[in-house]
Amino acid sequence: MDTGNIAFMLIAAAMVLFMTPGLAFFYGGMERRKNVLNTIMSSFFIMGLASAMWVVVGYSLSFSGNLFGIVGNLKWIGLNSVGLEAGPYSEDIPHLSFAVYQMMFAIITPALITGSVAGRMNFKALFIFVALWSLLVYYPLAHMVWGEGGFLGEVLGSVDFAGGNVVHISSGVSGLLLSIMLGKRHGYNKINYRIHNIPFVILGASILWFGWFGFNAGSALAANGLAVHAFAATNTSAAFAMLSWMVIDMIKQGKPTVIGAATGAVIGLVAITPGAGYVPIWAAMVIGAAGSPICYFAMSAVKKRFGYDDALDAFGCHGIGGIWGGIATGIFTNTSINGVARWNGLIYGEYRLFLAQVVSIVFTIGFALLGTFVCAKVVRLFVPLRVTEEEEKKGLDITQHGENAYPAFNGLD
Repeated sequence: MDTGNIAFMLIAAAMVLFMTPGLAFFYGGMERRKNVLNTIMSSFFIMGLASAMWVVVGYSLSFSGNLFGIVGNLKWIGLNSVGLEAGPYSEDIPHLSFAVYQMMFAIITPALITGSVAGRMNFKALFIFVALWSLLVYYPLAHMVWGEGGFLGEVLGSVDFAGGNVVHISSGVSGLLLSIMLGKRHGYNKINYRIHNIPFVILGASILWFGWFGFNAGSALAANGLAVHAFAATNTSAAFAMLSWMVIDMIKQGKPTVIGAATGAVIGLVAITPGAGYVPIWAAMVIGAAGSPICYFAMSAVKKRFGYDDALDAFGCHGIGGIWGGIATGIFTNTSINGVARWNGLIYGEYRLFLAQVVSIVFTIGFALLGTFVCAKVVRLFVPLRVTEEEEKKGLDITQHGENAYPAFNGLD
Protein backbone atom coordinates (compact mmCIF):
# COMPACT_ATOMS: atom_id res chain seq x y z
CA MET A 1 0.00 0.00 0.00
CA ASP A 2 1.04 3.57 -0.71
CA THR A 3 1.00 6.16 2.09
CA GLY A 4 0.61 8.99 -0.43
CA ASN A 5 -2.52 7.38 -1.83
CA ILE A 6 -3.87 6.80 1.67
CA ALA A 7 -3.37 10.46 2.59
CA PHE A 8 -4.96 11.55 -0.69
CA MET A 9 -8.05 9.40 -0.10
CA LEU A 10 -8.52 10.59 3.47
CA ILE A 11 -8.34 14.21 2.31
CA ALA A 12 -10.74 13.47 -0.56
CA ALA A 13 -13.18 11.83 1.87
CA ALA A 14 -13.11 14.88 4.15
CA MET A 15 -13.70 17.15 1.13
CA VAL A 16 -16.74 15.12 0.05
CA LEU A 17 -18.14 15.25 3.59
CA PHE A 18 -17.71 19.04 3.56
CA MET A 19 -19.95 19.16 0.49
CA THR A 20 -23.03 18.31 2.56
CA PRO A 21 -22.78 21.45 4.77
CA GLY A 22 -22.07 23.31 1.52
CA LEU A 23 -25.28 21.94 0.06
CA ALA A 24 -27.10 22.94 3.25
CA PHE A 25 -26.04 26.58 2.82
CA PHE A 26 -26.72 26.46 -0.93
CA TYR A 27 -30.28 25.24 -0.37
CA GLY A 28 -30.79 27.25 2.83
CA GLY A 29 -29.94 30.53 1.15
CA MET A 30 -32.50 29.91 -1.58
CA GLU A 31 -35.35 29.16 0.84
CA ARG A 32 -37.55 31.66 2.66
CA ARG A 33 -36.19 33.02 5.92
CA LYS A 34 -38.81 31.18 8.00
CA ASN A 35 -37.61 27.83 6.61
CA VAL A 36 -33.84 28.29 6.51
CA LEU A 37 -33.03 26.24 9.62
CA ASN A 38 -35.26 23.38 8.50
CA THR A 39 -33.67 23.43 5.06
CA ILE A 40 -30.15 23.36 6.49
CA MET A 41 -31.08 20.68 9.02
CA SER A 42 -32.60 18.56 6.25
CA SER A 43 -29.08 18.08 4.90
CA PHE A 44 -27.14 18.22 8.16
CA PHE A 45 -28.97 15.42 9.99
CA ILE A 46 -28.17 13.02 7.16
CA MET A 47 -24.49 13.27 8.10
CA GLY A 48 -25.44 11.38 11.26
CA LEU A 49 -28.13 9.05 9.96
CA ALA A 50 -26.39 7.98 6.75
CA SER A 51 -23.04 7.50 8.53
CA ALA A 52 -24.60 5.21 11.13
CA MET A 53 -26.50 3.21 8.53
CA TRP A 54 -23.41 2.88 6.32
CA VAL A 55 -21.34 1.41 9.15
CA VAL A 56 -24.08 -1.02 10.20
CA VAL A 57 -25.40 -2.31 6.85
CA GLY A 58 -24.89 0.20 4.04
CA TYR A 59 -21.35 -0.61 3.01
CA SER A 60 -21.99 -4.33 3.13
CA LEU A 61 -25.16 -4.12 1.02
CA SER A 62 -23.40 -1.88 -1.49
CA PHE A 63 -20.02 -3.54 -1.90
CA SER A 64 -19.85 -7.03 -0.35
CA GLY A 65 -20.72 -10.14 -2.34
CA ASN A 66 -23.23 -10.09 -5.16
CA LEU A 67 -26.87 -11.13 -5.16
CA PHE A 68 -28.19 -11.32 -8.74
CA GLY A 69 -26.16 -8.24 -9.73
CA ILE A 70 -28.59 -6.08 -7.74
CA VAL A 71 -27.27 -5.81 -4.19
CA GLY A 72 -24.52 -7.09 -1.93
CA ASN A 73 -24.86 -9.37 1.08
CA LEU A 74 -24.28 -8.90 4.81
CA LYS A 75 -20.74 -10.30 4.91
CA TRP A 76 -19.34 -6.96 6.06
CA ILE A 77 -22.19 -5.97 8.41
CA GLY A 78 -20.92 -3.55 11.05
CA LEU A 79 -17.76 -3.22 8.93
CA ASN A 80 -16.80 -6.70 10.08
CA SER A 81 -13.54 -7.78 8.38
CA VAL A 82 -13.18 -4.33 6.80
CA GLY A 83 -9.78 -3.42 8.13
CA LEU A 84 -6.38 -1.99 7.33
CA GLU A 85 -5.45 -4.52 4.69
CA ALA A 86 -6.13 -3.85 1.01
CA GLY A 87 -9.65 -4.62 -0.14
CA PRO A 88 -11.12 -5.86 -3.43
CA TYR A 89 -11.56 -2.37 -4.87
CA SER A 90 -8.00 -1.08 -4.50
CA GLU A 91 -4.62 -2.63 -3.80
CA ASP A 92 -3.07 0.69 -2.77
CA ILE A 93 -5.26 1.78 0.16
CA PRO A 94 -6.74 0.05 3.22
CA HIS A 95 -10.15 -1.49 2.75
CA LEU A 96 -11.48 0.70 5.56
CA SER A 97 -10.39 3.89 3.81
CA PHE A 98 -12.38 2.90 0.71
CA ALA A 99 -15.43 2.22 2.90
CA VAL A 100 -15.06 5.61 4.60
CA TYR A 101 -14.69 7.40 1.27
CA GLN A 102 -17.80 5.76 -0.16
CA MET A 103 -19.72 6.65 3.00
CA MET A 104 -19.50 10.32 2.09
CA PHE A 105 -21.35 9.66 -1.17
CA ALA A 106 -24.09 7.88 0.75
CA ILE A 107 -24.46 11.01 2.90
CA ILE A 108 -24.81 13.69 0.24
CA THR A 109 -27.02 11.74 -2.19
CA PRO A 110 -30.27 11.72 -0.16
CA ALA A 111 -29.49 15.30 0.94
CA LEU A 112 -29.84 16.39 -2.69
CA ILE A 113 -33.46 15.16 -2.68
CA THR A 114 -34.45 17.65 0.02
CA GLY A 115 -34.16 20.58 -2.36
CA SER A 116 -37.25 19.39 -4.22
CA VAL A 117 -39.46 19.22 -1.12
CA ALA A 118 -38.20 22.26 0.80
CA GLY A 119 -40.76 24.30 2.72
CA ARG A 120 -43.44 21.66 3.15
CA MET A 121 -42.25 18.19 4.20
CA ASN A 122 -42.78 16.89 7.71
CA PHE A 123 -39.31 16.48 9.24
CA LYS A 124 -40.20 13.20 10.96
CA ALA A 125 -41.40 11.84 7.62
CA LEU A 126 -38.20 13.03 5.93
CA PHE A 127 -36.08 11.23 8.53
CA ILE A 128 -37.85 7.91 7.95
CA PHE A 129 -37.91 8.43 4.18
CA VAL A 130 -34.14 8.98 3.98
CA ALA A 131 -33.50 5.79 5.96
CA LEU A 132 -35.80 3.71 3.74
CA TRP A 133 -34.59 5.32 0.51
CA SER A 134 -30.98 4.57 1.39
CA LEU A 135 -31.87 0.90 1.90
CA LEU A 136 -34.12 0.45 -1.13
CA VAL A 137 -32.56 2.79 -3.68
CA TYR A 138 -29.04 4.01 -2.90
CA TYR A 139 -27.36 0.81 -1.69
CA PRO A 140 -28.64 -1.33 -4.59
CA LEU A 141 -27.71 1.33 -7.17
CA ALA A 142 -24.23 1.72 -5.70
CA HIS A 143 -23.78 -2.03 -6.00
CA MET A 144 -25.20 -2.25 -9.53
CA VAL A 145 -22.89 0.50 -10.79
CA TRP A 146 -19.70 0.08 -8.71
CA GLY A 147 -19.94 -3.27 -6.91
CA GLU A 148 -18.37 -6.54 -8.01
CA GLY A 149 -20.73 -8.27 -10.44
CA GLY A 150 -23.05 -5.24 -10.58
CA PHE A 151 -25.69 -5.34 -13.29
CA LEU A 152 -25.15 -1.84 -14.70
CA GLY A 153 -21.37 -1.76 -14.43
CA GLU A 154 -19.81 -5.17 -14.95
CA VAL A 155 -22.70 -6.86 -16.79
CA LEU A 156 -24.09 -4.06 -18.97
CA GLY A 157 -20.77 -2.26 -19.41
CA SER A 158 -21.93 1.28 -18.63
CA VAL A 159 -19.53 3.62 -16.82
CA ASP A 160 -20.11 6.15 -14.07
CA PHE A 161 -16.89 7.63 -12.74
CA ALA A 162 -18.17 9.44 -9.65
CA GLY A 163 -21.95 9.16 -9.44
CA GLY A 164 -23.99 10.37 -12.40
CA ASN A 165 -26.45 7.50 -12.00
CA VAL A 166 -25.83 6.62 -8.38
CA VAL A 167 -25.90 10.15 -6.98
CA HIS A 168 -27.44 12.74 -9.29
CA ILE A 169 -30.00 10.98 -11.46
CA SER A 170 -31.29 8.86 -8.59
CA SER A 171 -31.69 11.83 -6.23
CA GLY A 172 -33.03 14.17 -8.92
CA VAL A 173 -35.85 11.95 -10.16
CA SER A 174 -36.63 10.85 -6.60
CA GLY A 175 -36.97 14.48 -5.57
CA LEU A 176 -39.28 15.15 -8.50
CA LEU A 177 -41.63 12.28 -7.65
CA LEU A 178 -41.63 13.08 -3.94
CA SER A 179 -42.44 16.73 -4.66
CA ILE A 180 -45.40 15.63 -6.82
CA MET A 181 -46.64 13.24 -4.12
CA LEU A 182 -46.40 16.02 -1.51
CA GLY A 183 -48.19 18.54 -3.69
CA LYS A 184 -47.35 22.17 -4.36
CA ARG A 185 -46.56 24.68 -1.67
CA HIS A 186 -49.56 26.79 -0.63
CA GLY A 187 -49.74 29.86 -2.83
CA TYR A 188 -47.46 28.37 -5.48
CA ASN A 189 -47.46 30.61 -8.59
CA LYS A 190 -49.22 33.29 -6.53
CA ILE A 191 -46.69 34.12 -3.81
CA ASN A 192 -43.23 35.43 -4.64
CA TYR A 193 -40.84 32.96 -2.99
CA ARG A 194 -37.90 35.30 -2.49
CA ILE A 195 -34.34 34.00 -2.15
CA HIS A 196 -33.62 35.20 1.35
CA ASN A 197 -29.79 35.08 1.52
CA ILE A 198 -27.76 35.17 -1.68
CA PRO A 199 -24.39 35.20 0.17
CA PHE A 200 -25.40 31.82 1.68
CA VAL A 201 -25.98 30.52 -1.85
CA ILE A 202 -22.54 31.67 -3.01
CA LEU A 203 -20.91 30.24 0.12
CA GLY A 204 -22.63 26.91 -0.48
CA ALA A 205 -21.76 26.81 -4.18
CA SER A 206 -18.12 27.64 -3.40
CA ILE A 207 -17.89 24.84 -0.83
CA LEU A 208 -19.49 22.44 -3.30
CA TRP A 209 -17.01 23.42 -6.02
CA PHE A 210 -14.11 22.88 -3.62
CA GLY A 211 -15.44 19.57 -2.32
CA TRP A 212 -16.19 18.30 -5.82
CA PHE A 213 -12.47 17.87 -6.45
CA GLY A 214 -12.53 15.21 -3.73
CA PHE A 215 -15.73 13.84 -5.23
CA ASN A 216 -14.36 13.40 -8.76
CA ALA A 217 -10.56 13.30 -8.46
CA GLY A 218 -10.87 11.06 -5.40
CA SER A 219 -12.83 8.55 -7.45
CA ALA A 220 -9.54 7.60 -9.11
CA LEU A 221 -8.78 5.95 -5.72
CA ALA A 222 -5.14 7.03 -5.98
CA ALA A 223 -3.01 10.14 -6.30
CA ASN A 224 -2.22 9.44 -9.92
CA GLY A 225 -2.60 10.85 -13.42
CA LEU A 226 -6.25 9.83 -13.65
CA ALA A 227 -6.99 11.90 -10.54
CA VAL A 228 -5.25 14.88 -12.13
CA HIS A 229 -7.29 14.44 -15.29
CA ALA A 230 -10.57 14.21 -13.35
CA PHE A 231 -9.60 17.31 -11.34
CA ALA A 232 -8.94 19.33 -14.51
CA ALA A 233 -12.09 18.09 -16.27
CA THR A 234 -14.19 18.97 -13.22
CA ASN A 235 -12.97 22.54 -12.98
CA THR A 236 -13.22 23.04 -16.75
CA SER A 237 -16.84 21.91 -16.92
CA ALA A 238 -17.83 24.08 -13.96
CA ALA A 239 -16.15 27.13 -15.49
CA PHE A 240 -17.77 26.76 -18.89
CA ALA A 241 -21.19 26.04 -17.38
CA MET A 242 -20.96 29.15 -15.22
CA LEU A 243 -20.06 31.30 -18.21
CA SER A 244 -22.80 29.67 -20.28
CA TRP A 245 -25.45 30.52 -17.67
CA MET A 246 -24.18 34.09 -17.45
CA VAL A 247 -24.68 34.41 -21.22
CA ILE A 248 -28.24 33.13 -20.81
CA ASP A 249 -28.84 35.73 -18.10
CA MET A 250 -27.51 38.47 -20.35
CA ILE A 251 -29.82 37.39 -23.18
CA LYS A 252 -32.87 37.00 -20.95
CA GLN A 253 -32.41 39.80 -18.42
CA GLY A 254 -29.70 42.03 -19.79
CA LYS A 255 -27.45 41.45 -16.77
CA PRO A 256 -25.68 38.48 -15.16
CA THR A 257 -27.18 37.32 -11.86
CA VAL A 258 -25.25 36.00 -8.90
CA ILE A 259 -27.73 33.14 -8.41
CA GLY A 260 -27.39 32.26 -12.08
CA ALA A 261 -23.60 32.09 -11.91
CA ALA A 262 -23.74 29.85 -8.82
CA THR A 263 -26.38 27.60 -10.38
CA GLY A 264 -24.42 27.30 -13.62
CA ALA A 265 -21.27 26.28 -11.78
CA VAL A 266 -23.10 23.53 -9.89
CA ILE A 267 -24.67 22.28 -13.12
CA GLY A 268 -21.24 22.00 -14.69
CA LEU A 269 -20.03 19.99 -11.71
CA VAL A 270 -23.03 17.68 -11.92
CA ALA A 271 -22.74 17.14 -15.65
CA ILE A 272 -19.05 16.18 -15.63
CA THR A 273 -19.36 13.77 -12.68
CA PRO A 274 -20.04 10.55 -14.64
CA GLY A 275 -17.40 11.26 -17.27
CA ALA A 276 -14.65 13.12 -15.36
CA GLY A 277 -12.31 10.16 -15.59
CA TYR A 278 -13.27 9.12 -19.11
CA VAL A 279 -13.65 12.14 -21.39
CA PRO A 280 -10.98 14.50 -22.84
CA ILE A 281 -10.61 17.99 -21.41
CA TRP A 282 -11.99 19.54 -24.60
CA ALA A 283 -15.13 17.44 -24.11
CA ALA A 284 -15.48 18.83 -20.57
CA MET A 285 -15.79 22.27 -22.16
CA VAL A 286 -18.67 21.05 -24.32
CA ILE A 287 -20.35 19.18 -21.47
CA GLY A 288 -20.28 22.22 -19.20
CA ALA A 289 -21.23 24.79 -21.83
CA ALA A 290 -24.19 22.69 -23.02
CA GLY A 291 -25.28 21.71 -19.52
CA SER A 292 -26.51 25.15 -18.49
CA PRO A 293 -28.92 25.76 -21.40
CA ILE A 294 -30.25 22.19 -21.11
CA CYS A 295 -30.94 22.59 -17.39
CA TYR A 296 -32.21 26.16 -17.83
CA PHE A 297 -34.80 24.89 -20.30
CA ALA A 298 -35.87 22.20 -17.81
CA MET A 299 -36.11 24.66 -14.91
CA SER A 300 -38.05 27.26 -16.86
CA ALA A 301 -40.03 25.81 -19.76
CA VAL A 302 -40.51 22.15 -18.68
CA LYS A 303 -41.24 22.97 -15.04
CA LYS A 304 -43.71 25.66 -16.05
CA ARG A 305 -45.38 23.42 -18.64
CA PHE A 306 -46.03 20.52 -16.24
CA GLY A 307 -46.54 22.64 -13.13
CA TYR A 308 -44.63 20.54 -10.59
CA ASP A 309 -43.18 22.28 -7.53
CA ASP A 310 -39.52 21.28 -7.51
CA ALA A 311 -38.85 23.95 -4.88
CA LEU A 312 -35.10 24.49 -5.28
CA ASP A 313 -34.75 22.80 -8.69
CA ALA A 314 -33.02 19.66 -7.45
CA PHE A 315 -34.48 17.75 -10.40
CA GLY A 316 -33.71 20.51 -12.88
CA CYS A 317 -30.09 20.68 -11.74
CA HIS A 318 -29.15 17.18 -10.58
CA GLY A 319 -31.67 15.03 -12.44
CA ILE A 320 -31.41 16.71 -15.84
CA GLY A 321 -27.73 17.57 -15.38
CA GLY A 322 -26.95 13.97 -14.43
CA ILE A 323 -28.87 12.61 -17.41
CA TRP A 324 -27.01 14.93 -19.78
CA GLY A 325 -23.70 13.99 -18.17
CA GLY A 326 -24.39 10.27 -18.51
CA ILE A 327 -25.34 10.62 -22.17
CA ALA A 328 -22.33 12.84 -22.83
CA THR A 329 -20.10 10.18 -21.27
CA GLY A 330 -21.42 7.76 -23.87
CA ILE A 331 -20.59 10.29 -26.59
CA PHE A 332 -17.11 11.48 -25.58
CA THR A 333 -15.45 8.64 -23.61
CA ASN A 334 -11.96 7.74 -24.80
CA THR A 335 -10.56 4.42 -23.57
CA SER A 336 -7.01 5.78 -23.76
CA ILE A 337 -7.84 7.97 -20.74
CA ASN A 338 -9.25 5.15 -18.63
CA GLY A 339 -9.18 1.50 -19.64
CA VAL A 340 -12.09 0.68 -17.33
CA ALA A 341 -14.33 1.75 -20.21
CA ARG A 342 -14.68 -1.16 -22.63
CA TRP A 343 -15.55 0.97 -25.63
CA ASN A 344 -14.99 4.46 -26.99
CA GLY A 345 -17.81 6.95 -27.19
CA LEU A 346 -20.15 7.65 -30.08
CA ILE A 347 -18.02 10.48 -31.44
CA TYR A 348 -15.24 7.97 -32.18
CA GLY A 349 -17.53 5.82 -34.30
CA GLU A 350 -18.45 3.22 -31.64
CA TYR A 351 -22.00 2.86 -30.37
CA ARG A 352 -21.97 0.14 -27.68
CA LEU A 353 -21.00 2.39 -24.79
CA PHE A 354 -23.56 4.99 -25.82
CA LEU A 355 -26.31 2.35 -25.83
CA ALA A 356 -25.13 1.03 -22.47
CA GLN A 357 -25.25 4.55 -21.03
CA VAL A 358 -28.78 5.15 -22.27
CA VAL A 359 -30.00 1.81 -20.92
CA SER A 360 -28.35 2.45 -17.54
CA ILE A 361 -29.93 5.89 -17.31
CA VAL A 362 -33.40 4.60 -18.15
CA PHE A 363 -32.99 1.77 -15.65
CA THR A 364 -31.78 4.17 -12.94
CA ILE A 365 -34.76 6.46 -13.49
CA GLY A 366 -37.25 3.61 -13.29
CA PHE A 367 -35.56 2.03 -10.27
CA ALA A 368 -35.39 5.31 -8.35
CA LEU A 369 -39.00 6.23 -9.14
CA LEU A 370 -40.28 2.84 -8.01
CA GLY A 371 -38.18 2.89 -4.84
CA THR A 372 -39.23 6.44 -3.99
CA PHE A 373 -42.92 5.62 -4.48
CA VAL A 374 -42.66 2.59 -2.18
CA CYS A 375 -40.72 4.53 0.47
CA ALA A 376 -43.20 7.42 0.48
CA LYS A 377 -46.16 5.05 0.76
CA VAL A 378 -44.58 3.22 3.69
CA VAL A 379 -43.77 6.48 5.49
CA ARG A 380 -47.39 7.59 5.12
CA LEU A 381 -48.45 4.59 7.19
CA PHE A 382 -46.68 6.07 10.20
CA VAL A 383 -46.57 9.87 9.85
CA PRO A 384 -48.01 12.47 7.45
CA LEU A 385 -45.64 13.29 4.62
CA ARG A 386 -46.54 16.96 4.67
CA VAL A 387 -46.94 19.60 7.36
CA THR A 388 -50.33 21.22 7.85
CA GLU A 389 -51.26 24.43 6.07
CA GLU A 390 -51.00 26.33 9.33
CA GLU A 391 -47.53 24.92 10.03
CA GLU A 392 -46.42 25.84 6.53
CA LYS A 393 -47.63 29.41 6.99
CA LYS A 394 -45.83 29.79 10.32
CA GLY A 395 -42.65 28.33 8.89
CA LEU A 396 -40.92 25.02 9.36
CA ASP A 397 -38.17 26.43 11.58
CA ILE A 398 -40.64 27.10 14.39
CA THR A 399 -43.12 24.27 13.77
CA GLN A 400 -40.60 21.48 13.15
CA HIS A 401 -37.69 22.53 15.37
CA GLY A 402 -38.94 25.23 17.74
CA GLU A 403 -36.16 27.59 16.66
CA ASN A 404 -35.77 30.76 14.65
CA ALA A 405 -32.75 31.57 12.50
CA TYR A 406 -33.22 35.32 12.82
CA PRO A 407 -34.84 36.10 16.19
CA ALA A 408 -36.03 39.66 16.65
CA PHE A 409 -36.45 41.36 19.96
CA ASN A 410 -39.17 43.81 19.03
CA GLY A 411 -42.09 41.41 19.15
CA LEU A 412 -42.61 41.64 15.39
CA ASP A 413 -40.80 38.47 14.30
